[in-house]
Amino acid sequence: MATASTTTANIFSFHGGIHPAENKVQSLQLPLGRPSLPNELILPLGQHIGQASRPVVAVGDYVLKGQTIAVNNGFLSSHLHAPTSGTIAGIEERAIAHPSGLSDLCMVIFPDHKDQWVERTPLEDWQTKPATEILEYLANMGIVGMGGAGFPTQVKLQGAHKNALKYFIINAAECEPYITADDMLIREKTQELISGIEVLQHIVNAEQVIIGIEDNKPTAIAALNTLLSEQNSSIQVAVVPTKYPSGGEKQLIQLLTGQEVPSGQYPADIGVLCQNVGTCVAVHDAIFHGQPLISRFTTLTGDALKAPQNVEVLLGTPVTHLLEYAESQPDNLHRLVMGGSMMGYTLDSAAVPIVKTSNCILAATKEELPPPAPEQACIRCGMCEQACPASLLPQQLLWFSKSQEHEKAEHYNLFDCIECGACSYVCPSSIPLVQYYRHTKSAIREAREANVKSDLAKQRFEARKARQEAEAAEKEAKRLARQKASSAKPAAKTAAPKAAPSAPSATPGISDEAKKLKVDIAIGKTKLKKAQKLLLEAQENEHLEEIKSLQLKVTEQETQLASLEDQLSKLTPAPAKAEAKPAVSDELKKAKVDVALIGVKLKKLNKQLEETPDDQELKEKVAGLEADLKTAQATVEKLSTDSASSPSLRPHQKQPSMTS
Repeated sequence: MATASTTTANIFSFHGGIHPAENKVQSLQLPLGRPSLPNELILPLGQHIGQASRPVVAVGDYVLKGQTIAVNNGFLSSHLHAPTSGTIAGIEERAIAHPSGLSDLCMVIFPDHKDQWVERTPLEDWQTKPATEILEYLANMGIVGMGGAGFPTQVKLQGAHKNALKYFIINAAECEPYITADDMLIREKTQELISGIEVLQHIVNAEQVIIGIEDNKPTAIAALNTLLSEQNSSIQVAVVPTKYPSGGEKQLIQLLTGQEVPSGQYPADIGVLCQNVGTCVAVHDAIFHGQPLISRFTTLTGDALKAPQNVEVLLGTPVTHLLEYAESQPDNLHRLVMGGSMMGYTLDSAAVPIVKTSNCILAATKEELPPPAPEQACIRCGMCEQACPASLLPQQLLWFSKSQEHEKAEHYNLFDCIECGACSYVCPSSIPLVQYYRHTKSAIREAREANVKSDLAKQRFEARKARQEAEAAEKEAKRLARQKASSAKPAAKTAAPKAAPSAPSATPGISDEAKKLKVDIAIGKTKLKKAQKLLLEAQENEHLEEIKSLQLKVTEQETQLASLEDQLSKLTPAPAKAEAKPAVSDELKKAKVDVALIGVKLKKLNKQLEETPDDQELKEKVAGLEADLKTAQATVEKLSTDSASSPSLRPHQKQPSMTS
């Protein structure tokens, strides 16, 4: 292994950024706390981005600590485990930590205070295991990203294999004011962090591994440098200047590599992968101890607490229990925030539980977080643009958001906004810019979902319409067959009685089969469109497993559809030689239609040939159609001559009287 390197040669910069008051010292005065078990644990089934987990236990079941109680419910989902032993007291709607303040489906566990573990199975010899096996193991352990939206770790690591990785970045910046959970985690579990990084490096096999950390964490930096030097590790420690939001994924990448993630793309597209330090420690606990993700480090801070500190807390612990542990002063508590002062959101109730992404509880006084000033008119000072770390135009996005011009907002890269709040922080008019952006993003997502539903409804309508048209065609074919049969009977009796058995009788059968094929083709086209749409969405979201299965499904559907269309084309029978010759007028009409159709096709190809005059294939098609057109025109001339010479078909000629 290469000699340890504790600094990187170059630290770059990113556009914008601000320097709010850090307020990190308060929660670092006391050692790491470990609260007691609460009376109940509340575990929301949706503790990560994507689909909520699916319960595999029922009310009344007894569970052990670390036992799986809910499994992933799709590609972008995660497992959930019991944080302690006890009884499932309910699977019901409970208040959760969410900006909306709404409730969600949760599992409630009554602890038995025995804390009995389920049998644990560490992943032995992980160095010799293939990456897919390790990823499956991490998925079963419920590991998700613990520094942001809770993206399932196995999904993120799978997406990293689309391009060769040059940089594997460990995010230890923790730029948000008040939050020190990662700082304390590095101090307390330095060895576990390095071991977890090594496991992840074995999976992703990046050229360089860099720990990015702000320079306001000297104790954690010293601990990392000491251990990496002792182990002669090739992992680098990059100390970056303190500036908010340097902990944003794209901003940290730009700081450490000088590369900017293009709009609409992911870090993996430029050969970079980021993981939070909490995720790395969770990976270590899973691989080496067989321990699923059932606890996390959380910062308890704010002037309304007498004993602010960091705690290692079980998932599902109610916030009320933690406030009591940190000696909350209810009379001074003005605002309770989940997260930091910049990107956190106000909690309507302290009964909500800690989840996998809960890194901080801020119990603030009125002086600490005063009510925002009233919104005033924009003075077009441009300070928001100067502060935006994503190089956006916040003022323009505000106008588009207020006027509901969603297409323009998307054109100005609204979805590149990381909602850091830097623009709102510097705005002299106290405009809540981030809230406007969140509302507009939500409206756009709802419109997209509505469009998808509309497309599906349109496909169902088209399939139904095709079925009805096929049924109508079948009825019409049967009616014509009956009419033809009834008109043929008198002629058969007088002219050729022996020829009656040879009259064609397969037409109704052929029309039945053709009708069935048309319906099958319409249904097949609908299924193909749906599969293609799902494949496109999977490709945009980098869902690799879904991409493979959907690609196979699309190919299979295309093959089936081509086979059905081939069968339908073969069902068009050639005219029988023994059949009576159709009326000349019908043939003439058909020939004229053929001339018109060939003319339209020829005109279209000639237009294409003008754009690409060197296309030899188009020239051959044009020559073939010209020959077909001459043949069809000759047929029309011949039939017109025959029609003119036939007394019974001359126009405006009266039919002979049937009376003598």
